[in-house]
Amino acid sequence: MLKRSLDIFFAFLGLLISAPILLLAVIAIWLEDRASPFYIAPRVGQDGRLFSMVKLRSMIIDADRFKIDSTSSNDPRLTIVGTYIRKYKIDELAQLWNVLIGDMSLVGPRPNVKREVDLYTSLEQNLLSIKPGITDIASIVFSDLNDLLQDSKDPNLDYNQLIRPWKSRLGLLYVENRSFILDIKLIYLTVVALISRRNALNGIQKILCEFETDEIVKEIADRRARLIPFPPPGSDEIVKSRELPQTA
Repeated sequence: MLKRSLDIFFAFLGLLISAPILLLAVIAIWLEDRASPFYIAPRVGQDGRLFSMVKLRSMIIDADRFKIDSTSSNDPRLTIVGTYIRKYKIDELAQLWNVLIGDMSLVGPRPNVKREVDLYTSLEQNLLSIKPGITDIASIVFSDLNDLLQDSKDPNLDYNQLIRPWKSRLGLLYVENRSFILDIKLIYLTVVALISRRNALNGIQKILCEFETDEIVKEIADRRARLIPFPPPGSDEIVKSRELPQTA
């Protein structure tokens, strides 16, 4: 109940404060190609239920036809305006509406597309036990996700090999240790990350130390180490293909 009250208060306040920025972004998007400035993204929410996540459109019309779910900073589908609103996370401000109506929470594992969720291990399925969020530990650690996938020949596969293993582990860590105080800390560090990413990552390290997290997870979360292919939690094998295994 306390978490929901926090969500409603900050979502309403956030929409109120960001309204001028959202309005300018909406106008800029519409002026660029005279198409809807909004993108309704189907995502998997709590308990595997699909919901419609609202975003400001940063890509060309019908970008979904390419079936590329992981976006790099040089993705040719990005519009000129879209490049900037993604860089400063303006496109995600519209998700405060999803928080307000109860589809999402301010803090929780980021919602994923069904094609990615279908690949989850049984352990990763626990990420769906709570409402998805706008921010969480992994969102701060991998706030440079688009840059990480820059020049990737297969962004979907690289995401599953390099980022998903750690993003899921950090998401599960939040699920296991979630609390009102942790939510406040993560909201604060999300704001700090806009000013100083290194200070935000240092704050994440303090949280991980409190939870006695595995050293390898803390090392990756510090983002000084090079990312290499690693199995997702609940599996011993590195993802070799994004295709689902065939069943008899």
